[in-house]
Amino acid sequence: MLRVLTLASLFPNAVQPNLGVFVERQTRGLAAHPNVELRVVSPIGVPPWPLSRLPRYQTLSRVPLAETWKGLPVYRPRFLNLPGTGGRFHAAALARATIPLLESLRASFPFDVIDAEFFFPDGPAAIAIGRHFGVPVSIKARGADIHHWGRVSATRGQVLAAGTGAGGLLAVSAALRDDMIAIGMDAERIEVHRTGVDGDRFHPRDRLAEKARLGIEGALVLSVGALIPRKGHDVVVDAVARVPGVTLLIAGDGPERARLAERAGALGIADRVRLLGSVPHADLPALFAAADVMALASASEGLANAWVEALASGTPIVITEAGGARETVGTPAAGRVVARTPDAFAAAIRALIDAPPDPAEVQRQATPFSWDTNRDQLFAHLSRLVATGA
Repeated sequence: MLRVLTLASLFPNAVQPNLGVFVERQTRGLAAHPNVELRVVSPIGVPPWPLSRLPRYQTLSRVPLAETWKGLPVYRPRFLNLPGTGGRFHAAALARATIPLLESLRASFPFDVIDAEFFFPDGPAAIAIGRHFGVPVSIKARGADIHHWGRVSATRGQVLAAGTGAGGLLAVSAALRDDMIAIGMDAERIEVHRTGVDGDRFHPRDRLAEKARLGIEGALVLSVGALIPRKGHDVVVDAVARVPGVTLLIAGDGPERARLAERAGALGIADRVRLLGSVPHADLPALFAAADVMALASASEGLANAWVEALASGTPIVITEAGGARETVGTPAAGRVVARTPDAFAAAIRALIDAPPDPAEVQRQATPFSWDTNRDQLFAHLSRLVATGA
C-alpha cells in the first residue's frame, strides 16, 4: 500500500469550489487506486489582522480545518500570508503551519511520499516537510508557478532549490518541461505528466440545441479562464468585434471584469459579449458543446485544461503559442495556433466558423488526455520515489 500525502494549496473548498478542480480530479483518481491510501493537506493563506477581517478572508474563515471532501480526507491549516512581500515568506510560513498538523497525523497515517501539486509555495514547503519527516518529495509544475514564481527575484531561488531537492519532478507539458530546464532544473529528473479529461461529461452534443438553451442564434465563441491580463480576454473581445454576428461568452471572474465590459461597450458589441462570471465546473460541458470555437489568448500556460475540454467537446480552439499549444493542436481539425493579436484571432475564428471541422474528428484530438493514464503514471512515479528513497 502506497501512503500518499498530497500537498495542494490549489484545491477546492466550499467558498472557492472552482479552485484547483483539476488537482482535485487527479487526486481523487489516485486515491481510487486499489494500492493507495491518501490524505490531502490544503493550506489556506490568511494575512495578519486587520487585513484578515476583509470580506474575502472572513468568508474563508468558515472553511473547516478538517473535512471529507468528495470522499477525500482534507486538512486545511491556516498559514500567515504577508502582503507586499512578493511571496518570499509564503513557503516557510506554510511549512511551519503544516508540520505540527502532520506530527499528529503521522501517528495514524505514516505517509511514504509527499505529492506537491504546485511549484510555489507548495514545492519549497514540501521539501522542508519532507526533510523533517525523512520522506521523498515529488513536485508538479502547472504553468504560472514556473513562469511567474520561478522568475521573480523574491521566489526564484526557492523554486530552483525545490527543484533540486525533490526526488522527482512533473510537468503538465513538454513545453513546460523545457521552461523548467531553461531556468536551471535538471532535465533528467523531469517527467511530462499530462492532465486528463472526463469524456463522460465533455463530449459533442447537438450544438444548435445547446445554443438554443442559451438563447443564442448564430455563431458562438467561448473563452474560459480567470479574468486576469495573462489570459488575454481583451484580445478575444477585440477579435470578436472584427467578426460580425458572432456572440462571445466569457466564463470566469477576476479583476479585469469591469475593464472588459467597458471595452465591449466602447467597441459597440456589448450586446454580443456576455460576462458569465465564475461558472461551476459541472456547468462547463454544455457551454463547450454549444460553442463553434473556444478562444483563449494566453500570454503563458503550461497546458490549459480548457483547451482539452473544448476538444473533447468537439469544439476547435484558437490559442496562442503558449506552453503546450503545439502538443494540443496537432491537426487542422483541432484549431489554430496564432499570434496574440486581435487580427490573428479574428482571422482564425472566421476560418473555423466558415469551414467547421467534424466534431468527431475534433474530439479525437483529446484522446491522449486520459485520467486513467494520468493516475497510472502518477502511481508509478510516486512508487518509484519510495522504492529508490529519492
